[in-house]
Amino acid sequence: MAIPYWHVDAFADRSFTGNQAAVMELDSWLPDDVLQAIGEENNFAETAFIVRDESGEADWELRWFTPVCEIRLCGHATLASGHVLLGREGAGNRVTFRTRLAGILEVVRTADGYEVSLPAIPTEPSDWPEAVGHLGATPREVWRNPDRYNIFLFDNEEQVRALKPNMRGLAALGDDQFDCTAPGDKTDVVSRVFVPGAGVDEDSVTGSAHAALTPFWAAKLGRDTFTAHQASERGGDLVCRLDGDRAWLGGQCVTVVEGSFYVSG
Repeated sequence: MAIPYWHVDAFADRSFTGNQAAVMELDSWLPDDVLQAIGEENNFAETAFIVRDESGEADWELRWFTPVCEIRLCGHATLASGHVLLGREGAGNRVTFRTRLAGILEVVRTADGYEVSLPAIPTEPSDWPEAVGHLGATPREVWRNPDRYNIFLFDNEEQVRALKPNMRGLAALGDDQFDCTAPGDKTDVVSRVFVPGAGVDEDSVTGSAHAALTPFWAAKLGRDTFTAHQASERGGDLVCRLDGDRAWLGGQCVTVVEGSFYVSG
């Protein structure tokens, strides 16, 4: 069985930067264990699977798999899926996706690339000494969401870049997302994101993290739009915009490989 396949660098203006995603178009859903095996084989932070939506609620159904599990929300692989679909002749400027746990998502074409709309994720002040002990430095503030999104605010970009977390210790706390952030030097905001419990020690550029960081920083900065840089080894840039209960994340995408993925047996 040949499955159409795209390797896309999302939140990137050139190849080999941003965050890698595999986008795979299916005629119908394969068994979950096969989807997970494909996610493991691709070994990207996320593999996005799309199937035409017959419900009338959206254009496509969308699911995401890391190398070890299915996840509830992924921004960069949604952006990558939109890039693939909107690149087709006659596709228009907007595509919608029905997801299982994150509702309806959309990607729209802009003058500078694309914007992906995700549900804004609110966080509340908290503490988590067990997690802080594994980050390697003490943040100024800790904010958390019950869906396992956690923000650790540091004073400056240098502190965020210098972090050397104990990945095994963080993974033992669960499949939480650990978003470490500070005011940026060249952008309004900088971050690094660790999700070792879901098989991704450090993510390259994380849309779902910025769905939490957008309302957090909009309140801190006193404005609804700001620039952000994720300071991973590959790195990536976003423009974040809060609109009601939606976080709009702007960026570019580059197709690195287009072909077929073959499943035998």
